[in-house]
Amino acid sequence: QVQLVESGGGLVQAGGSLGLSCAASGSIRSINTMGWYRQAPGKRRELVAAITSERSANYADSVKDRFTISRDNAKNTVYLQMNSLKPEDTGVYYCHVDSALYWSSDLFRRGYDFWGQGTQVTVSS
Repeated sequence: QVQLVESGGGLVQAGGSLGLSCAASGSIRSINTMGWYRQAPGKRRELVAAITSERSANYADSVKDRFTISRDNAKNTVYLQMNSLKPEDTGVYYCHVDSALYWSSDLFRRGYDFWGQGTQVTVSS
């Protein structure tokens, strides 16, 4: 299986910056798309940014030009650099992997839709 562990959340004032990271572990051979979602209280979980294994990235309109997603394929890690933070960026940020090839029980297997446990980001006004 694949486990995702996020780190880097916290409290920051509006206009500040935070960086998140998410490391995938397990006997991983390859990961397809890695991304970040967020969920604010009382709202649906939404895509913030995603990046393919070829490092093609896409962003939610609300974070374009402020957030940057990147990944290190050798470390199976995805990062999210968040600048010019706004109070509306507050929420729990979840790391996501859409599919991964991993070794398990003497076979390579493809699994889908892996989630991290989430990390809180709070932006004060």
